[in-house]
Amino acid sequence: MPTPSLPPTARETTASSPWPVRTLSMKISDYVDKMSPLWVEGQIVQLNRRPGMSTAFLTLRDTDVDMSLSVAIPTGALDAMPAPPETGARVVVHAKPTFWAKRGTLQLEARQMRHVGVGELLARLEHLKQLLRSEGLFEPGRKRALPFLPRRVGLITGRATAAERDVLAGVARRWPAAVVEVRQVAVQGTDTVSAVTAALRELDEMPEVEVVVIARGGGSFEDLLPFSNETLVRAVSAARTPVVSAIGHESDSPLLDFVADLRASTPTHAAAAVVPDVADELRGLTTVRGRARRALDTRVARERERLRELMARPVMADRAAIVAQHRREVTEAHRRGRSVLQGRLDLERDRSDQLLRHLRAVSPQHTLQRGYAVVRHADGVIVRDRDEVDADELLRVTVAHGDFAVRPVGR
Repeated sequence: MPTPSLPPTARETTASSPWPVRTLSMKISDYVDKMSPLWVEGQIVQLNRRPGMSTAFLTLRDTDVDMSLSVAIPTGALDAMPAPPETGARVVVHAKPTFWAKRGTLQLEARQMRHVGVGELLARLEHLKQLLRSEGLFEPGRKRALPFLPRRVGLITGRATAAERDVLAGVARRWPAAVVEVRQVAVQGTDTVSAVTAALRELDEMPEVEVVVIARGGGSFEDLLPFSNETLVRAVSAARTPVVSAIGHESDSPLLDFVADLRASTPTHAAAAVVPDVADELRGLTTVRGRARRALDTRVARERERLRELMARPVMADRAAIVAQHRREVTEAHRRGRSVLQGRLDLERDRSDQLLRHLRAVSPQHTLQRGYAVVRHADGVIVRDRDEVDADELLRVTVAHGDFAVRPVGR
């Protein structure tokens, strides 16, 4: 029975027509073998060199992220280096990528290794420094002010280090009520960048932490290199919480110092920067309270003296004089008001009398009092014409003082 042919490319494989593992491994090996030798930079995290072995094995890790590759290198290439490589050293390796099809692993077959010189590192740091400055990460305007009295302080430092003791002792001595949230991480070696960055993000996400201190004691240039790492520097720049850098000694200047909101020359100085001194604050409070009391006493004494001067004036000799003057003014105003009101009342009274006399002169009652009478029919209609009266009709006559009935006399 003939063997079925395999798909020529990975794209043509299906569930019913797959590649065996050996085919995929060989394909990957063929692809990797086409790669040219190259120079690659990293940090040695493991170095295994056994006596009598012609090949040494090491793990080369990326300086920024948690990625690594296995490297095999002849011991002769290591012996040719000016100084033997150690764990944590930065190196560049000239190597050819190879793929072990049987194990399915990728490694580098190194041919040459060199240390990354301090001068080259300094040049890279200067380039990175200029790049970050051009992006505005070092601008004073973006730096945040530290809180005056933080209730909780974040501290990122090494385990059981002098820097940790200095910060904790300084905070406890200056402001005992402050709580320090400590994160002990690696501050030297290959894990420094990832560990410090993770601790910073954790503390930055805690709303009760109001300021974060990153502290480490002094060390060599290579020891402090992680605190100039671009990943860590950008993480500090993006942090919501103000960050204080306390790395190394006064002469050390990692890039973290430039992007942090405050640079402290020592961990002790960092403690003094993040919390006030309770003794100094009490003395200042006492001084301010004394100044306020003296200012208040001076103001009261000055006002009392002004009051004394006012009371000593002649016008104040007879204290009733001012009241009497106002009383006379009020009395005179009252008199004028009554006079004006009385005149207005008299005028209106005369006017009312005139209207009353006029009303009386034109009233029907006044006409009746002059001897006239009003004659009405029985239904109350006034008689205006004699032809309106019947011979036997009973009429009502109204005079000034009463009324009476009459019958008309024949016409």
